[in-house]
Amino acid sequence: MRVKLVIALFLSVWAILLGRIYQISIKSNAYYETLANQNIVKKEWILPVRGEILDRNGKPLAINQIGFKILIAPHLSGRKKRESLRQAVDAIVRAFGEVDRQKIIRRYLKKDSPYHHDPIVVVNFLSYKKVLPHYTELSRTPNLSVEPTTKRYYPYGPVTAHVVGYVGKANEKEIRRDEITGLTGIAGKSGLERYYNRFLEGVPGYRKVMVSAFNKEVAELERVDPKEESVMTLYLDMRLQQYLSDLFAERNATGAVVVMGVNGEVLAAGSYPAYDPNDFVSGISRDEWRKIIEDLNHPFTNKLIHGLYPPGSVIKPGVALALVDSGKVSPYHTFFCNGAIELGKRIKHKFRCWKSVGHGKTDMVKAIRESCDVYFYKGSLQTGINKIAEDLRQMGFGHKTGIDLPNEFIGVMPDKMWKMNRYGQPWYIGETLNAAIGQGYVLVTPMQIARYTAMLATGRLPKPTLAKRLAKQMVPLMSEEVLTPRQKQVLPLVQRAMYEVCNHPKGTAYAALHRCKVKVAGKTGTAQVIGIPQEEKKRMKEEDLAYFHRSHAWLTTYGPYRNPQYVVTILVEHGGHGGHAAGPIAEKIYNWLLKEGYIR
Repeated sequence: MRVKLVIALFLSVWAILLGRIYQISIKSNAYYETLANQNIVKKEWILPVRGEILDRNGKPLAINQIGFKILIAPHLSGRKKRESLRQAVDAIVRAFGEVDRQKIIRRYLKKDSPYHHDPIVVVNFLSYKKVLPHYTELSRTPNLSVEPTTKRYYPYGPVTAHVVGYVGKANEKEIRRDEITGLTGIAGKSGLERYYNRFLEGVPGYRKVMVSAFNKEVAELERVDPKEESVMTLYLDMRLQQYLSDLFAERNATGAVVVMGVNGEVLAAGSYPAYDPNDFVSGISRDEWRKIIEDLNHPFTNKLIHGLYPPGSVIKPGVALALVDSGKVSPYHTFFCNGAIELGKRIKHKFRCWKSVGHGKTDMVKAIRESCDVYFYKGSLQTGINKIAEDLRQMGFGHKTGIDLPNEFIGVMPDKMWKMNRYGQPWYIGETLNAAIGQGYVLVTPMQIARYTAMLATGRLPKPTLAKRLAKQMVPLMSEEVLTPRQKQVLPLVQRAMYEVCNHPKGTAYAALHRCKVKVAGKTGTAQVIGIPQEEKKRMKEEDLAYFHRSHAWLTTYGPYRNPQYVVTILVEHGGHGGHAAGPIAEKIYNWLLKEGYIR
């Protein structure tokens, strides 16, 4: 019996062993073969070069500088090899005295581990000229390697900062969102660089190589080259972009300007003052960052799409269309302006016109031409805020323009429901009067005003577009009809009024624009920053106010009047009167467009 038990036990053990051998050698062959391949076959990514950004004439606005990165072999952190690490770092410091020794060591120790077998980047970028004299010496230094790399560079610096944007080191959120960003470690942070980041990155390639047990390459098994056909061409003309920057710099002015085709192509656009995007590519110091964000003129804010301002009187042509569309105000109806109107039964509240003596008998054309506030006060009382807000939203207010820039603001186009939802308060009739002249809660961006002006010129609301071509594919220009039949019928009258703003002796922009070589139509605006006290009988002059209390100056125009081709919208922060502050700038821009053949 004992012999049988021993034999049975012996056979059982052998059966288990044979079963295990079968499992390992036959059933699990594919699994262990895959593990073996992973140990001897390594996949290396070949990163694409980021696509360049060019203006319409092929001038580079964002390019890649060629240079080198310096790497140190891994596994030198231990006590026995610390001397090798020190020698490698010494060689770098001897060659490039400006590098920080401690920073290099910290960067190396942070990334070094027993599981990291690739060389560690300790210096991200050094220019070609700087590295070349030391290239041979560094290449011969044990544990050091020098590899080619690129760095983003913006040749025009601040001039294109708010349009082109900049790239920087990718954060965790950006890496999770985009696999290629995880490989490159670089992401677009603002402007076109961010909006078109996925396109500009290109598509990475890879190579599969066989390596030895010591991680030495033995043979290349497969190679797929990266796809780098990611050049982007803009509608922007860099000559005009530079010219706009110079015009604002000459006047030491802050604000924004848009030059846009009535079809939506953005020929130039600037926000002033600006910053140098090259400072952000490799990382900016805390002191430099603090200097930018503490500047009261906000150079880091893209005022084109992130600056929110009361539109002031530039909103009046749109309000006029809304008044007529309501059916309660005829385009030929007149209101009498004596300089102000009063509301309230017990406590009288005075709403002034900018002209203290009044404009007398005023119809729609005269009201737009001479910017009569009382006309729009009285017209809005008959029409109501809900109708005005509804029509102005159709004209693009309170909505994104759709321009190809990230995180565009929508502004505010208020009505009764908006105020109740926002503040839990009812709408007061005096707020209707403020909204009708572009004050109160109404807030817009300069890009919204440019788009709205194109609609006034053509009857169609375009989508502003910066990118003309992505590689070989054209970016379509889009626009839509937004006016009602009644508004279309009265639009020529509004256009005539805007023409008289710039060309009639009583027009608010006549002094600045009547000599312009291009006959243009437009509207000025003076957007108050602070309210005028009721007890003040005579308004102070803008030049007598403290700078940050002065009104913002607007001027938005289109030209030529008979054949609209381009829109020029200008905002001068704290510039006072629109015609005076922005008119000379607009005249120079139109004359440039004519000289360079843009206006036919």
